[in-house]
Order: sequence, then structure tokens, then C-alpha cells
Amino acid sequence: MDNTSTWQELSRQVAGLCSRIPATAGPAVLARELAVLAPELRFREVLSRGGWYRLGGVVDADNVHLSDHLEAWAERELAAHDEDMVALCDHYAGRGLRATRLTGRTRYLVATTGAGAADFVQIEIEELQEIVSHPLFAAESTPSGIEELIDPRHLDATGGAAAEPIGAPLLVLRRLTPVAAFLARMRVQKPEAQPIHRFVEAWEASSAGTATQFSNHWVVAVREHLDRYRQSVLHAAPVAALNGAAPKFVATFGMQGLALHQAMAHYDKAAGFPMAWFFHMLTVRSAPYALANAVISDVLEGFHYLPARDIEVVKQWLYQPYAF
Repeated sequence: MDNTSTWQELSRQVAGLCSRIPATAGPAVLARELAVLAPELRFREVLSRGGWYRLGGVVDADNVHLSDHLEAWAERELAAHDEDMVALCDHYAGRGLRATRLTGRTRYLVATTGAGAADFVQIEIEELQEIVSHPLFAAESTPSGIEELIDPRHLDATGGAAAEPIGAPLLVLRRLTPVAAFLARMRVQKPEAQPIHRFVEAWEASSAGTATQFSNHWVVAVREHLDRYRQSVLHAAPVAALNGAAPKFVATFGMQGLALHQAMAHYDKAAGFPMAWFFHMLTVRSAPYALANAVISDVLEGFHYLPARDIEVVKQWLYQPYAF
């Protein structure tokens, strides 16, 4: 499966799958259903991230939807009242209108497609629940603008302990990404290696690349937008597949030699792959940047506790640093 039309068809099928199965389906169920759609791929969930939300719509006191798009509705209504927020609030005062939001959890499922670090397809499936966010036009003070009306700062992502759900939770396909193809498109857009390319190349060059698959430990956050010339601009960044906090790097200032080596080995063991301290240093920041300098200083003083390939990866980063 390596052409655009094939991935588009699989994406369509996965979207249909999400509409058919309950949101309570766990990762094993999702993987099993995906195996039916693409038996040549072996999908597995590597990361689940919640605690986020998107704006929903507008409902009345009986939870009847007046609009599914809160921001567009508010902008349209404000324009109808000559951009007068006071007039808008007076018009709807006492009508019991309420804003909703979609609280979400993203499930990342991956399947290997080749031998390279970026040779995998990534599916992002969102588990969404619409909840009542807050009453509209019921505040004692007039909102200063659209943003304060539709997304008050005092609300947390879940809408609070008393948040009222509307309807059943559902699964929605966010995107399907053949990662190698996406990174190749980025290369065409900008020929010089971007941080994500250097990160993947460092993985392949290091002892991590021979020890485990990249997609066992990372997903790729991708984004695409149009610039002012209507040209597509692509972005990608690695996200550590940590379902919980990253390990803590236990070291003291000035640590070197055997003590530093033991601290690095302890971190790598906790993370589950070699050179974890380096790759987490660039992403989750659980190891300090100064660690790279300390390692090379040890090498110059004759401490060779890292394989030559890993030393070269650290040197290349020191020569031209990058981070996410």
C-alpha cells in the first residue's frame, strides 16, 4: 500500500468504521476491525491523549441544536446587530441559550509498512463527547468580544464536574497519514532537512534504530495550512508515545564519567530504548541540553561508554542544534 489513492480509500473505510462502532470500543477492538479493512497491516495503539476540546454549537434550554458551529453563529448574530455586543446580549437575554463544546481523546494507531524509521502509517481516531459548556448571554457583565462570549477563560477543558453531556459519545477519524510520504512531501517543499527529518535520521543512525521500531515509541504530529499565496505548507514534529510522565533524569551538575554513564543507562532502561535520554532531550525535555556537552567532554577525556554511532549523532546535534 504505497499510492495516494489506496490510502485515500483506506481513509474512507476507516471513517465509515468509526461511524459504526461504539466509542467505548477499546484499542483491541479498533485494531481487530482495522485488520479486516487492511489485513496486510498490523495496527496497534501506541498513544492515547485526552484533556482537549473544540468549540461545539448552540443549544436551547431543551438541548435542541440551533447551530453546530458556535463561532460562526456568534459572528453572524453579532453582525446582524451591527457589531453591538450589548444589543446582541439584550436580544437573547432570558432565552436560555447555551454553548457546547466537544471534549476529546485522540487514539494513535500505527502499522509498519517498511524497514525505515518513517515507514509506517498512522491513524488518529478521536473519541468525542458533546457537553454543555456554559450559558450564553447570562453573565452580569457584557463580554468584551466574540472570544469571551464563546470560550470564557475560566472554563477548563472538561467544562467542570457538572458538565452536562448531550447525546452519546462518538468516534471520528481525524486523519490517516502515511508518514514517509508526508515527510517526502516536506522535502519537496523545502529541500534542506527540517528538524523532523534530522530527528528521524538521527534515530536511524543511532543504536535506537537497530534496537526497536521508531513507531513503537513515537507518533508524528502533522499539520498542513495554506500560506498567503495559497500554497500548502506542511509541518511535522515527533511526539513521544508516553502514556504517562517521562522518566526523570537523575543527575547532578557537573556529573561525568561512570556516574553520568550510569544515569544515562538508568534513564534509557526506564524509557525502554537506547539513547532515550538524547531523543527525549529534544522533545519532552526530561533531560537537559547540557547533557550533550557533558557526554562529548567525557569522550574527549577518554570515557568511551557510548557506541561510536551514538557519539556521532550527539556531535552532529551539537554542531547544528535543533529541538521541538
